[in-house]
Amino acid sequence: MKLRTLIVDDESLAREGVRMLLEKDPDVGEVLECVDGHAAVDVIRKEKPDLVFLDMQMPEMCGLEVVAAVGVKRMPNTIFITAYDKYAVRAFEVNALDYLLKPYTNERFARALERAKTRLRNGGELSGQFAALLDHLSSDDNRLERLVVKSAGRISFVYVEDIDWIEAADMYVRLHVGREAKLIRGSLSSLEARLSPTKFLRIHRSIIVNLSRVKELHPLFHGEYVIRLNDGTELNSGRSYRNRLQSLLENPF
Repeated sequence: MKLRTLIVDDESLAREGVRMLLEKDPDVGEVLECVDGHAAVDVIRKEKPDLVFLDMQMPEMCGLEVVAAVGVKRMPNTIFITAYDKYAVRAFEVNALDYLLKPYTNERFARALERAKTRLRNGGELSGQFAALLDHLSSDDNRLERLVVKSAGRISFVYVEDIDWIEAADMYVRLHVGREAKLIRGSLSSLEARLSPTKFLRIHRSIIVNLSRVKELHPLFHGEYVIRLNDGTELNSGRSYRNRLQSLLENPF
């Protein structure tokens, strides 16, 4: 029986690259695709693919959030794909989960696929490793305390507790610290994974806010809010994040 495979990546060229490599393998059958984490959760629950190629850095819902939403016991065998999050790569290695670090070679892809096929033939389950990975990444010991900022030939440090809010800026994220804005290279999803969920909340595909800076929430329509910070800054939440904000309203502390 041929493998049913799911590719989850918000970049069309990345999905096409994985599909082309999968089509070369005679053991691979139907190949499904999703462009975001929310769709991936629905497809995994309904279609139950044998193997998932899951991008780590995606807007709105990152790879780890997909695992958490599906549930570690129901998550299929998964090969994670990441562009530059060395922290996450180390976590995968510790928990014996396979990953592909972009840009990867055809040979590296083939090894990862063969390893997954062997695990599937032997009936191996990864629920324990998934649970360990999530625990590892959510541990307070692994939370960021400060960030390194390189600018104009200087290196400075920003303590996480001093950040008011964070926004995505192409291949960078912009840290808003008082009246200053500082750029660091990386994705919002990878940074979010290392921030304490009790102190920072993602309210939009491109915005994370420090909860200690939130002064007021003004409801709009369809679950959207205007969030006013202590310094008067106003941020609009995304519709798909209303459950997170609702949880904040129900559990403000």
